[in-house]
Amino acid sequence: MDESIRNALGQLEAERGVRILFAVESGSRAWGFASPDSDYDVRFLYVHRVEDYLSIRERRDVIEAELPGDLDMAGWDLRKALGLLAKSNPSLHEWLRSPIVYRQDETFMAEFGPLADEWLSETALFKHYLNMAKGNWAAYLQEEEVARKKYLYVFRPVLAGRWIERGLGAPPMRFSELRAATLDDPVVDAALDRLLVDKARNVEMSLAPRDPDLHRFLGAEIERLSGLDFGPKPRRDDAELDAFFRRWVGFSGSDAG
Repeated sequence: MDESIRNALGQLEAERGVRILFAVESGSRAWGFASPDSDYDVRFLYVHRVEDYLSIRERRDVIEAELPGDLDMAGWDLRKALGLLAKSNPSLHEWLRSPIVYRQDETFMAEFGPLADEWLSETALFKHYLNMAKGNWAAYLQEEEVARKKYLYVFRPVLAGRWIERGLGAPPMRFSELRAATLDDPVVDAALDRLLVDKARNVEMSLAPRDPDLHRFLGAEIERLSGLDFGPKPRRDDAELDAFFRRWVGFSGSDAG
């Protein structure tokens, strides 16, 4: 499948006239708890030729493709990615920490990775994960019977909030790493193990009574995290990001020949 994904990335480059700088797996496969029928969620950053940015015609800044083999591909133009980086976009920081990398320009990543870390706002990330936990908690876990998979939709952002609370920076994509650093309750650990076994067996969407241990932990943590205050997001000058964008657009234009 890796070869198919890399071939698909090359085909997108040729068809769209872009250069892909970075491509990773996102979603359950990167989180480390995929089911047998989980899709492949490929996410990437790309850059156009310099003349395309100077055109009077405005181009889409997203590429999306649904391909055979449960392959979902989506990418952001570099200008869009840098604009989102200025806001500490959580998805972008997750992509940069994916354990499954399909393509990367080493020179680009040597610059872009540290730049992303420099612009990271823990305040923005924390608020995102807390809101995600609250929303999924309200949407999926309030009935007497719930789909077991939905617990993970709340667990991951709750543990991400704990990770940030402990001053560890942007949370990792791999759930096992996030869990090891933030979860120290043996009762909850055991309940979570049972849940992950069910997911691996592809029975996670079947309904079951709410798990009292998971429910107790998640409800209490959402309430506790809601009481934390990380202060306002700091304001910064975009000039550094503009300079980075212009340099990489120029590089792409000369390289394309």
